[in-house]
Amino acid sequence: MDGNNAGALTGGGASAAWSCRQRRTATSPTAAAAAAAGAMGGYELVRSDDSAAAGPPDLELGGGGGVSTKARPPSPPPPPPALQGGARQRLVSLDVFRGITVLLMIIVDDAGAFLPALNHSPWDGVTIADFVMPFFLFMVGISLTLAYKRVPDKLEATKKAVLRALKLFCLGLVLQGGFFHGVHSLTFGVDITKIRLMGILQRIAIAYLLAAICEIWLKGDDDVDRGLDLLRRYRYQLVVALLLSTMYTVILHGVYVPDWDYQISGPGSTEKSFSVRCGVRGDTGPACNAVGMLDRTILGIDHLYRRPVYARTKECSINYPQNGPLPPDAPSWCQAPFDPEGLLSSVMAIVTCLIGLQFGHIIIHFEKHKGRIINWLIPSFSMLALAFSMDFTGIRMNKPLYTISYALATSGAAGLLFAGIYTLVDMYGFRKLTIPMEWMGKHALMIYVLVACNILPMFIHGFYWREPKSNLVSWTTYQTSLS
Repeated sequence: MDGNNAGALTGGGASAAWSCRQRRTATSPTAAAAAAAGAMGGYELVRSDDSAAAGPPDLELGGGGGVSTKARPPSPPPPPPALQGGARQRLVSLDVFRGITVLLMIIVDDAGAFLPALNHSPWDGVTIADFVMPFFLFMVGISLTLAYKRVPDKLEATKKAVLRALKLFCLGLVLQGGFFHGVHSLTFGVDITKIRLMGILQRIAIAYLLAAICEIWLKGDDDVDRGLDLLRRYRYQLVVALLLSTMYTVILHGVYVPDWDYQISGPGSTEKSFSVRCGVRGDTGPACNAVGMLDRTILGIDHLYRRPVYARTKECSINYPQNGPLPPDAPSWCQAPFDPEGLLSSVMAIVTCLIGLQFGHIIIHFEKHKGRIINWLIPSFSMLALAFSMDFTGIRMNKPLYTISYALATSGAAGLLFAGIYTLVDMYGFRKLTIPMEWMGKHALMIYVLVACNILPMFIHGFYWREPKSNLVSWTTYQTSLS
């Protein structure tokens, strides 16, 4: 899977993560790495139907449709968790949502090369594949809300969040930095002067850490009786999201992008040099955007992704929208490195995570299913309407740049899908058909590492008959080509 596909689920101890693809547990490195977490199993959900039997509602556990956490008198200890008749249960819909996204990731990775509709958009516009990463970031936010329902020691919680984020970031460096040389290569190792610094897991680690800090430190104590009260209680988190969006917009449309040069290795290890003419502000094309300029300046062009998605654009491929040979009149920027998980674009990834936080708050503060669903649907449809309006007026949906319209559209779609899954799974109890998705959601990081990052195929490829090309992977590929 390429650097454009991976989503991650994490959730400080309550969620899972991935990069090439990802998974879970909050206490283990894998789970922590699972988007800084990977462990969804640490939270519980109060069912509205059983809340009466559980005594006074507990706001932090998802009860109390509008009860104040401050004014609530002491209540007796809640009964033990129970699947039937008790007040608490696991939020299965989040695991199912994660599992569906993992499955989608696998499908678009394997089928995208044959079906353009399933592959990433070469530049402007979105396809099914472009929803995978934002979906995982959205789930990270929800998981963090559930993981940090109560934070008795904010400093200790912050230290653990930083440690989880570092573990996830380092895992991303190993998996996507160039250490592994591909399915068909039995070699490994990477030149540190050319290691890819950013990637899927690295982006998730950054978004997880910032969202976790916001959830730990930036919560008000206002009463919540209706949806608008959430805006007041979590106003500081919303201010952070607004500031990040404003900063991104100012840099993207206001920073001057000068001409730039780059070199690539040609046949026989010869260096080929190219010069790209820019000298503009506010350009959102592949060559002269501020996102790429910032990465080249801060990270260095040798540390960026070397197979940019815009290599499949009409200007750069005669097989558009697939990869192919360069046209005779291809522009000079077609072979330039560009990281789809770069620094500036990750700013809006943090915003997606913060939006997920707000959807998680609805679970915490509203007990009734109807209240939760209504408060999910209203912002979801609003974000979609705003996103399409922005796209129509020229602020295009663009995954490599992670534009505001793209962030809003994918977050709105994630909210609608999650509300639908919650209705079917947690509200009406349709569980049997979703068990495989639930399992995949609980083990997302493991699946991501083994399958999406090709660790399992490379391991199998290492056992061959007499010569490396005589192995199970090659035989499977050959049989697939015949069919």
